[in-house]
Amino acid sequence: MNILQNIHAFDVQTFYWCMARKHRVSLTKIGRAISFSADGPLYAAIAAVAWFSGLETLVWVLAFGFLLERAVYFVLKRGFKRNRPAEALDDFSSFIIPSDQFSFPSGHTSGAFFIAFCLSEWFPAFNMVLYFWAANVGLSRIFLGVHFPTDTVIGALLGSACAAFAIGVLI
Repeated sequence: MNILQNIHAFDVQTFYWCMARKHRVSLTKIGRAISFSADGPLYAAIAAVAWFSGLETLVWVLAFGFLLERAVYFVLKRGFKRNRPAEALDDFSSFIIPSDQFSFPSGHTSGAFFIAFCLSEWFPAFNMVLYFWAANVGLSRIFLGVHFPTDTVIGALLGSACAAFAIGVLI
C-alpha cells in the first residue's frame, strides 16, 4: 500500500505544480477546446469518413479496438474508484463538470491515444500531429482539474495498447 501512497503523493504534487503555472488560465481556455475534440463525436466522424473512403479495415479496427478500450476503461474506472481532484483535494474546484465520478484512468486521453495510434498506422505522415493532439488532450484534462497526471499517463497507455492489440488481431 505504501507504493500507492507514494504515487498519489507524487501525483498530487505534480497536479498542484500544473495548477500553479502563471499561464494556467490561458491553458484552461485552450484546454476546453482540446478536451472537447476528444468527447467522442469526432471519432464517429473519422470512422464514417474512413468507411466512405473505402478503408473498411480501418473502420473494423476502430470499432473492435474502441469496444475493447471502453470495456477495459470501465473495468478500471469502477475497480479503482479513484476520486477526481475536486473530491480528493481540499479547497479545489475543477474548471469543468466531469461526466462521471471517478478519475482513473482518463477516458479522454485513452480515446485520443487510441485514435492517434490507429490513424498513424494508416497515415504515418500525420504521426506528429496526431500524437501532439493526443498528448494535449491528456494535458488539457489535468489543466481543467478533472484528472491527476497518472490518470492521463495510464489512459495513454490503455488507448495505445488497445489500438496495438486491435491492429495486431485484425491486420
